[in-house]
Amino acid sequence: MRVSIIQSCYIPWKGFFDLIGQCDEYVVFDSAQFTKRHWHNRNRIKTANGLVWLTIPVVTKGRFEQPIDEVEIEKPWAEKHWRAIELAYKPAPFFDQFAPAIRTWYERADAETKLTAVNELFLRGIADLLGLTTRIVRDSAYPAEGIKTTRLLNIARAAGADRYLSGPAARAYLDEAELAAAGIATEWMSYQGYSEYPQLHGGFEHAVSVLDVLFNTGAEAPRFIRRAAAQ
Repeated sequence: MRVSIIQSCYIPWKGFFDLIGQCDEYVVFDSAQFTKRHWHNRNRIKTANGLVWLTIPVVTKGRFEQPIDEVEIEKPWAEKHWRAIELAYKPAPFFDQFAPAIRTWYERADAETKLTAVNELFLRGIADLLGLTTRIVRDSAYPAEGIKTTRLLNIARAAGADRYLSGPAARAYLDEAELAAAGIATEWMSYQGYSEYPQLHGGFEHAVSVLDVLFNTGAEAPRFIRRAAAQ
């Protein structure tokens, strides 16, 4: 069984869903430390005025080492984000198809007080729209000790995995030998080779929220979240 163990992100880009879509199980690794200016609480959309950050305001003062699953939302934000998305993507060919569901998510998200709950709401909703069948569980389902590779290994072992698919950034710290000794093969995700698609607002940009793919390509979105070389 192939598993990925990744911290949650807010309305992630297509590569995130490409990775989890290739796994049998995705473990939301939100016991990991929250990082400022990361993708945990923000992402980008493409607008007529260029790329725009949508950032969920969170409480960080005096909480430097807080895990993602304890991060609290500071003030109302959801309506502002939805309005920005609507303004940017209303001209897109499939906006009307997806807007009702996504607006409902924002209405639900507005009532949440924790960042991890908001991220999971969108992750599950988008995965469903993309037709992904990957099982999504929180890391609290697999209580595990240790740090870095040891912690990931203990989660993967508890999940019954024999393959661990990792994002490329983890090469800096992941100990493949430790995983191999436990009978778990490490596999590395590549984010190279995605096809371009008809996209609003000028020159093509890959590094935006997956909402861009949905609004611009509709039923073809599952094809465009996969690298061309992997199709």
